[in-house]
Amino acid sequence: MTAAPANIANNPGASTDRFGHPRALTYLFATEMWERFSYYGMRALLVLYMVKYLLDPQHAGQVLGLGPFRGALEFVFGPLAPQPLASQIYGFYTGLVYLTPIFGGLLADRVLGARRTVILGAALMAIGHFMMAFEHLFLFALGFLILGNGAFKPNISTQVGRLYAPGDRRRDRAFSIFYVGINLGAFLAPLVCGTLGEELGWHYGFAAAGVGMTTGLVIYLAATPALPKDSFAKRETVHGPMGREAWLSIGALMALMLPVSLFWGTYEQQGNTIALWASEYTDRHLFGAEIPVTWFQAFNPFMIFAFTPFIVALWRRQGAREPSTVAKMAIGCFLNAAAYLVMVAAAWYASGAQSSWLWLFAYFVVITVGELYVSPVGLSLVTKVAPLHLLSMMMGVWLSTNFIAGFLAGYLGTFWSSMSKIDFFLMLAIISAAAGLMIALLIRPLRAVLKD
Repeated sequence: MTAAPANIANNPGASTDRFGHPRALTYLFATEMWERFSYYGMRALLVLYMVKYLLDPQHAGQVLGLGPFRGALEFVFGPLAPQPLASQIYGFYTGLVYLTPIFGGLLADRVLGARRTVILGAALMAIGHFMMAFEHLFLFALGFLILGNGAFKPNISTQVGRLYAPGDRRRDRAFSIFYVGINLGAFLAPLVCGTLGEELGWHYGFAAAGVGMTTGLVIYLAATPALPKDSFAKRETVHGPMGREAWLSIGALMALMLPVSLFWGTYEQQGNTIALWASEYTDRHLFGAEIPVTWFQAFNPFMIFAFTPFIVALWRRQGAREPSTVAKMAIGCFLNAAAYLVMVAAAWYASGAQSSWLWLFAYFVVITVGELYVSPVGLSLVTKVAPLHLLSMMMGVWLSTNFIAGFLAGYLGTFWSSMSKIDFFLMLAIISAAAGLMIALLIRPLRAVLKD
């Protein structure tokens, strides 16, 4: 098994522990938190902004390039009303932000190094968020965000992995802690950006996301002394031919990519059709006030950092009985399926009327636990097994599961207007359960390859 060395002896970020982990983890945590604040702040508004404002005929004509882009989509999928068109654009965006990390990883591995690539990505994303405040630049803004995320995402994650020596059992837990940073930003984003967008105007929400990304960039630049040294320049690793073990590890990751893509394709309905369910089919009244639609996007990230300590403690308590990384991912897919069965029950119980917001609360509880069994441990797995000189690129390849998932999420969302809500949510549950079964069947064959 090939893993990234921590280089602890020459690494100031790894030499001083904080809360049992290298000090650099704190700075990477904060940088990722603000980047996710910007991403989820924009995502919380995106579909609502398109359906309720941008794709209205009186505004759509002002968006540069939208006519040809819509024409290309309709050539493939047929005529698209505003909601299916919004779902397709959402799918393209969420898909492409996870395709470009492959190229961002290559750029870091071969040319710029991880640090410079992170800085480039953060700057591009900050520009893109501020461009979202101008509706005629909508498609160009999405382009900047897609390219920036590609440069940023794989290289911030690989720096976390390089803080730990091969075989260090803290690695899975470190990525779970890092994941709390992701979701702390994602929790604050709908409350700040969503509220500004819904109450003051869409463009205020998008500008707030730009401020968040700029803050993350400043923190990363200020953290220079604490970051891993080998993240500042192009690595000098000699790139010899890879052995059989390295190729088997890459093959194992590739085998897991399809079922993980199915997981994320259903999971990503949170920012798409689940937002529409909250807007149109949910009684959002609480103590005489109405919960803003975008606030429901804060449920999942809040539960992430609320539940993570208990999940990590559970794994620690299980000791030798702790499920393998692959087994955890299968469990997560089955929990994701269970979350959509909760929505099946909500749609059945409502019978066409509005359902209680507590159904959404229950949905987010279940899907959050499922996510904790898939996402952070998947990132950890890549840093364990990917060949060193391809580490950033392989992280980008792994993140491309979300590329496939983004397109799948957009395509599945087009059925929202034509299917009954019970059938729609049941379809999502079946897809996620199938993903869990596929991963479960891979546990034994991959055990020897991953040595997990």
